[in-house]
Amino acid sequence: MAGRVTFIATLVVVFVFSCHAKPDPHAKPNHNPIQTGPPVFVKQIKNAKLYTAGKGDDVIKVLHLWGTPYEMGYAHGTILKDEATDLLNEVWGYLEKQVTDAINGTLPGFFQEWFLKDVADLGLDIALDLERAATKPFTPDYFDEEMKGISDASGVDVKKIERIHMLGELTKGSCSMYGAWGKAVPMPGSVMQLRALDWASDGPFQNHPQITVYHIDETNSNNGHTFANVGWTGWIGSIQGMSSKQMAISEIGVSYPDDTFVKESRFGYPFTYILRDILQFDNTLDDSINRIANARRTCNLILGVGDAKLNTFRGIQYSAGVANFFDDMNLRPNGDWHPKIENVVYWGMDWLDPDYSSVLGRQLQTYHGNITAVNTIRDIVSIVQTGDLLICVYDLSGNTMYVANAKKENAQGPKNAYDRPFIRLNMKVLFMESRPTL
Repeated sequence: MAGRVTFIATLVVVFVFSCHAKPDPHAKPNHNPIQTGPPVFVKQIKNAKLYTAGKGDDVIKVLHLWGTPYEMGYAHGTILKDEATDLLNEVWGYLEKQVTDAINGTLPGFFQEWFLKDVADLGLDIALDLERAATKPFTPDYFDEEMKGISDASGVDVKKIERIHMLGELTKGSCSMYGAWGKAVPMPGSVMQLRALDWASDGPFQNHPQITVYHIDETNSNNGHTFANVGWTGWIGSIQGMSSKQMAISEIGVSYPDDTFVKESRFGYPFTYILRDILQFDNTLDDSINRIANARRTCNLILGVGDAKLNTFRGIQYSAGVANFFDDMNLRPNGDWHPKIENVVYWGMDWLDPDYSSVLGRQLQTYHGNITAVNTIRDIVSIVQTGDLLICVYDLSGNTMYVANAKKENAQGPKNAYDRPFIRLNMKVLFMESRPTL
């Protein structure tokens, strides 16, 4: 039996090698200057203020929102009506094409197989409605209220918005993360964290990057606290972001699991909503561990949560069947290509990806004791070549976030986010933005 398991594991690794591209051994450091100017005010309406951060082809919208979930959604859909309408409609068209390509066999492995079967049997709308029905009993009303607000203000059908927000449950993106603390970083008590998103950089997403700051009424402790969601216009789920509690999230889609993931399920709490709840409601890493352990989980993922207050980071093996929590001592999977590094937790592109994980591990070892935002940008993500669509580097102790976005349509310069200029944001200042007086 042991020989059979070893043989199967070898087949899995070979499959990973054959299906994932390898990092270019001649990759160059990213020497673009980090853009450090403060966000520039654009306009305001009731419950919303719009700024831009960065300059030239690398501008990112920074949207501040206040009010109830519905009021926030309505303000979002009002102040960015054209942009939200464009992105949501473009994403729908992109999704239709990707599903067609997947069914035709020209885009293997991008979607869950059961979803493609539903599309083939029932059509895209009904397949997404089934997924929505499978997750709705586990989804709090405040997400629905916010989507309804966006719909009412923008004119985009709320059903379309709901369907698009099932995308995270259905696709298999490749991403990378690390968390570093203690002896891995130069400043005592500091925590560094990476979330690099490798996914769909040929679609509409790179044209609409947005940091949405939710200013929560904290007079009622049940409302949670202020946080920043890093994504796109009209998108309310979370796959990267940072909270006013000096915490941040990372996430990796798992296309190549081993049998320790046990099982997946369609029925549960969408992970993009769980991650957003972590940003809004959790005060410490322990809160997040309890939330994840007790959640009705769905698909195979690796999650990461950093907490500057506790000076640490945890990685999470996540599926319907398991929630395993990792520090630097018990990190998995085990392998020469995934060595344990003191006070560092990391994965490159997947659970089983020796090529990317080994290069990420090598770069983290090279800078061990001096892992900073600057050398993460210059010599880690650029050399590993991870984060083609969107990257967040979090200096949690310094309340600073660095963001890079892929090349927009008709822009100049490199295509991938890891080769483009990063924008530095003072999150303490963003979280203290005053409400419009309109």
